[in-house]
Amino acid sequence: MTDARSLPVEIRNLRKTFRGPDGKPFAAVDNLSVVLPEPGAIVSLIGPDGAGKTTLLRLLAGILTPDDGEISLFGKKPDTDDPDFVAMLGFMPQRFGLYEELSVWENFRIFGALRGIREKALEARFRDLMTLSGLRGFESREAGKLSGGMKQKLGLSCSLLAEPKLLLLDEPTVGVDPLSRRELWRILRDMRDRTGMTVLVSTAYLDEAEAADRTILISSGRLIAEGDPKALARETQGRTWLARARDERRTLPLARTLMREVRAADPRAPWLDAVPHGDAVNLLAPEDAVDAPRELPDGAALSSRTPALEDAYCALTFPLAAKTDALRILPPAYSVEEPDAVVARNISRRFGSFTAVEDTSFSVKKGEIFGLLGPNGAGKTTTFRMLCGLLPASGGTISVTGSDLRTARSTARAKVGYVAQKFSLYAQLSARQNLEYFGACFGVAGRQLEDRIEELTTGSDLGERLESITRELPLGAKRELALACALIHRPAILFLDEATSGADIAARRAFWRRIVGLAEAGTTVIVTTHFLEEAEYCDRFLIQDAGRVLTLGTPSEVRKETGASSIEEAFISIVTRARRNREEAENQS
Repeated sequence: MTDARSLPVEIRNLRKTFRGPDGKPFAAVDNLSVVLPEPGAIVSLIGPDGAGKTTLLRLLAGILTPDDGEISLFGKKPDTDDPDFVAMLGFMPQRFGLYEELSVWENFRIFGALRGIREKALEARFRDLMTLSGLRGFESREAGKLSGGMKQKLGLSCSLLAEPKLLLLDEPTVGVDPLSRRELWRILRDMRDRTGMTVLVSTAYLDEAEAADRTILISSGRLIAEGDPKALARETQGRTWLARARDERRTLPLARTLMREVRAADPRAPWLDAVPHGDAVNLLAPEDAVDAPRELPDGAALSSRTPALEDAYCALTFPLAAKTDALRILPPAYSVEEPDAVVARNISRRFGSFTAVEDTSFSVKKGEIFGLLGPNGAGKTTTFRMLCGLLPASGGTISVTGSDLRTARSTARAKVGYVAQKFSLYAQLSARQNLEYFGACFGVAGRQLEDRIEELTTGSDLGERLESITRELPLGAKRELALACALIHRPAILFLDEATSGADIAARRAFWRRIVGLAEAGTTVIVTTHFLEEAEYCDRFLIQDAGRVLTLGTPSEVRKETGASSIEEAFISIVTRARRNREEAENQS
């Protein structure tokens, strides 16, 4: 029998309440009980937006005090004034507080001093963690000048300085490219194997959660499921299907047809989930579905498939999701006469002596969903901002809806909608006032504006929160508001910069059903994303690194280029090969 004092995590009837924007209290963690009995395990914490994951981790770290219930971590109660507790615990919040104006080594010295690690021991651990994290050679680089993935690795390394017994990580891979995500997980596993530490990590990536030893799923602060992720996945056996078009070129149209049949909160819908995956479409049937439909659009064939943790997550949480499928989708108000909505010819962008984008050319067809993919620091955000007219190109030409951005920028931007990664909203205004402001900016006013707000918000969570102050909105509602503001003038082109970063699956699925509807109505969509499965929704996409385009094509063409079964596999193969070739060329010169 396991000694209770050795249990890594023991939570009994935990409750934490906050006061909401309406003044009423709500339970972020609600009578939650869970025990992690095995030391040395990597445990994933998953759940929808607002599930209480961050609150739970802060309670465990001693940053918040529970209103009720008990917490025991290796027999200790969370207490930041207890040196033994502080020494035992490592915690990396979503926004790790690096000192960006200081070097990598200087950051280590500060965090080492806070942990009471002496100079010689600190230097030894610094060398080990530099090697483990792949940051060797960047010791003198300012933290603020590191790429997003390297910042996350530095933050994780600082959390590992004291070799904690228990490590808590709050979504460490949000906004991080697949290569960096893979590196972060390698660091975690290597450190776990070396020290035997227990890891509790929240994540929005279900493939990461499935690779853990154990999974905890919570929603609205309550425990929904807990256990071996493979065992949880098997709970959906018999409900998981694969639809495959006879012609692989019809995979994307098939996926979009099946997506229209999804109503995540409606048990009467044919499918609870439909998502393109490789050269097929993954389907999840509702719980009460006895048999899957025998006939599918486009003469597609249906076969059963092995369930994954993602299926269990969807089955358990989608019935709790809000409906967002009732929103009206209208065609763009601006016509694009040319077959190509965007044309970039030999564009480049330099910042001093540094070239972020070099000699890049591509075009985006009218009504197409086009993706810009690449690792952190690849130049895709710079490319994206040049296309939007937010950043002038150092060289080359860009045409948007037939207007040259050098000579007619205002004309082009009037036909464009833009959703920034951090949502360019006015926090002190209400949701309605934000919509009215953006409408006025684009000449939408009076009855036309009122009708447009109703079209964009009726049937969604946002429709019930229009009078709420924007800073008090939950993340999902802010995401809906940012999209609604970008669509207020029915633009010809919609730019989406990491718009689903940090979103849970239900929100991402609903978001993409809407984006697909917009494209089918004639809106051109250009998107950047680190969720590479979202590239499967694109008609075409490009992958770039070090400011250069590595490949451009349809999802099928890019997968075939490397023989990969998924976009993520193809992405890693293409970027790794290009970097290896670049290193070889540099060594020879």
